[in-house]
Amino acid sequence: MPSFDGWDPSQYNRYAAERELAYWDLAALIRARDSARVADLGCGDGRLTSGLARLLDADAVVGVDSSRAMLEAASRWSDDRVSFELADIGTWERPGHFDVVIANASLQWVPGHRAVLARWSNSLAPAGQLAVQVPANADHPSHQVAVELAGELLENAPEDQVAINVLAPERYAEILDELGFVDQHVRLQVYVHHLGSTSDVVEWMKGTSLTRFKEPLGERYEDFVAQYRERLLDRLGDRSPYTYHFKRILLWGRRP
Repeated sequence: MPSFDGWDPSQYNRYAAERELAYWDLAALIRARDSARVADLGCGDGRLTSGLARLLDADAVVGVDSSRAMLEAASRWSDDRVSFELADIGTWERPGHFDVVIANASLQWVPGHRAVLARWSNSLAPAGQLAVQVPANADHPSHQVAVELAGELLENAPEDQVAINVLAPERYAEILDELGFVDQHVRLQVYVHHLGSTSDVVEWMKGTSLTRFKEPLGERYEDFVAQYRERLLDRLGDRSPYTYHFKRILLWGRRP
């Protein structure tokens, strides 16, 4: 994952109720298994990780994240079966160790999705399950404006620093097949979020996608956000309330 730690748990959780809808839809794809060992990759502040432990009645759940700020917040959820560790989910691999590997809204932060999914798959025990949710909203103005503006301000910036690379749903289905999953479920789902105003989209993005620009922009970040707000409202209109449509890919597979 990126080396920066621009995450703010409080900002992220301003829309916790909306964000967690996809997490529980993803968790619903997981088939119950006795004494399960679970890895939650990109666990954030750990609240949902703790809830997943209860939902699956898992023996042990480890939440993995690269943000020290998020893991500090997650520490409150640690107990005899839930623990957390600092690691880069893009290189993370624990061969044959877990019954379930889940990654909710985190795969998009790392490049080389086939190689990453291969490492996560290799971390599964026989009959293990992989469950991944990936935001796929790059064609929405909320994301387009951010990429356009960052491209103007960050000359010669690496492409993966500006644009987040997400594959087509069918490509993820192909990858699961290539990796030997005997069962799979892949779907594109549109989530409808009723926000107070168009400006709330800016606050939503400040909690997630815009964080990747904090380190490269440095002192220019606040000016970037101000320009982003102005352009986005010009593109979408200053509306109250505002309906934010957000597409996400949910994929699940089971190993032999």
